[in-house]
Amino acid sequence: MPIYEYACDSCDHNFEVQQGMRDEPLHTCPRCNGTVRRVFGLSSVIFKGSGFYCNDSKRSDSPKEGACATCPANAGATS
Repeated sequence: MPIYEYACDSCDHNFEVQQGMRDEPLHTCPRCNGTVRRVFGLSSVIFKGSGFYCNDSKRSDSPKEGACATCPANAGATS
């Protein structure tokens, strides 16, 4: 279930609520019973693993111009 962030217009209280996507949005603040609004923010994505570009999808044996010098796929390559 997604986690939604809300902000109160009366007391500026920010809080998060885990709700289903089809659940009705909240309308009242749990702290002061004021009106709340849903806050839309950036989603955070964390890529974990061996490396998504250098190790998994890059098939070239020689590093391209501007390639990361510290990339494990470029180890031993000279610029």
